[in-house]
Amino acid sequence: MSDSRSHASSSSSRSRTVRSQKIAEAESSPRGEVSDRAPPPVRSHTPGHLASKSQSTSNGGPSSSSRRKASETSIRQRSQSVSSKSAYASQPPQSTTPAPMPPLRRNGEPQNDLPTGSSTDGKDAESHRPLVIRSTSAIASKASSLGIPSSTTHRKLGTSSRQPRPAHTPFPPLQDPSTAVDVLPAPSSGMYWSRAPVSGAPHKPVRAHTTTLVGNNVYVFGGCDSRTCFNDLYVLDADSFHWSVPHVTGDIPIPLRAMTCTAVGKKLVVFGGGDGPAYYNDVYVLDTMNFRWHKPRIIGEQMPSARRAHTACLHKNGIYVFGGGDGVRALNDIWRLDVSDMSKMSWRLVLGPDKSLGTGTNGSDVGAGINKPKARGYHTANMVGSKLIIYGGSDGGECFNDVWVYDVDAQIWKPVPIPVPFRRLSHTSTLVGSYLFIIGGHDGSEYSDDVLLLNLVTMSWDKRSVYGLPPTGRGYHGTVLHDSRLLMIGGFDGAEVFSDVWILELAVHAYYSQISHFTIEV
Repeated sequence: MSDSRSHASSSSSRSRTVRSQKIAEAESSPRGEVSDRAPPPVRSHTPGHLASKSQSTSNGGPSSSSRRKASETSIRQRSQSVSSKSAYASQPPQSTTPAPMPPLRRNGEPQNDLPTGSSTDGKDAESHRPLVIRSTSAIASKASSLGIPSSTTHRKLGTSSRQPRPAHTPFPPLQDPSTAVDVLPAPSSGMYWSRAPVSGAPHKPVRAHTTTLVGNNVYVFGGCDSRTCFNDLYVLDADSFHWSVPHVTGDIPIPLRAMTCTAVGKKLVVFGGGDGPAYYNDVYVLDTMNFRWHKPRIIGEQMPSARRAHTACLHKNGIYVFGGGDGVRALNDIWRLDVSDMSKMSWRLVLGPDKSLGTGTNGSDVGAGINKPKARGYHTANMVGSKLIIYGGSDGGECFNDVWVYDVDAQIWKPVPIPVPFRRLSHTSTLVGSYLFIIGGHDGSEYSDDVLLLNLVTMSWDKRSVYGLPPTGRGYHGTVLHDSRLLMIGGFDGAEVFSDVWILELAVHAYYSQISHFTIEV
């Protein structure tokens, strides 16, 4: 099947480059461009690898002084903008004639005349978290002596993340037919890729972010580029493809990547994640009606370990968290977060790790009469009824191809025998009727642009033809289903971090015949 894909891609009118998983190549400057930034440290681990070493001057990373200087400059620039706005707003009117607008730069933003050392909140810039070069794809770190901070040691920034309003990006003009790429038309029954014509607020290239649909809005939070992590919130109108950056307040999370975000009604529940050697187990809630963050009160003594690259699925007022990495090892435990009351929540350990387990075939752990998936991160999880479906992932040394089903009611794991398996990590898995649509990811050798369909009734893979102009192979992206379309946002192809939005039109017969009501027997 992969041979046919390579033959098809070679005949495409657009050249697509699939990147190597070697981190030294992945972190190099794309397309041979010369950058004035300090080069990131050379790493030897593969995507999803457990062995991430701290970024220090000993391995070619930037010195702490240079990182602190970059952090101070960024923080001061933000504080200057806030100071300029607040000072301008606080001045009493001098006359009935409107005050003149401040001079504009060439990019249309107001000129800031405050000195570079000014601050509006009276807080030392050193108290803010420094922006440093981070590992790009690690689940965990071998070195426990790095002084990995626990989730209780870090605190919120204490200041608002409000920044100057970015310049508006107009709706892109239509392509000139004489210069447009020649793409063959698709049959009415075929799925079709196209790049979304987005407008609105500019947004950063991002990977390992969260992509969550509430109504017709896609909420994109956090993630990182090739250098640092973010705590920005972007909203994409899935009907008009218009980006906006809402002003958020409250207990704003620190910059994170590889966390989870679960929609509970019109609220978003963010858990875990990290940045560099830091791993967290904090819970944050965003109310999408007023864009206010808060940290709910956690009752009880049980709490999962800090982690990232895990998965979270909602079922009956409970969010089920599986796997990930805690900074030392990959995990395969299951926790349930009770979200029936959004102001106070509680954790319960559903199924813990058994340290006496041995390694079985096909990525399973077998021991003491227990059959369960091998510990992993960068996998996908989907809740279908009371069944939690786990696919792929990596433990840092192996890229998995297995499918597991956990019965939440019976509390039983069952492996699913799948003919012709496909290895994947850092992919996305989206439930469409009785199919799981697997898009992109890394197969252990290279980043993929495949679209795979897992038939949940027959438990077999189904490869369909996809037409149009597809995106480059990538992983660590986000995908949501809206209005019979799959929307893919961001990602990483081994060298470049993306900010683009792609549309996969499913078409009326793309996955026909569809089954709307079915059960999974395990």
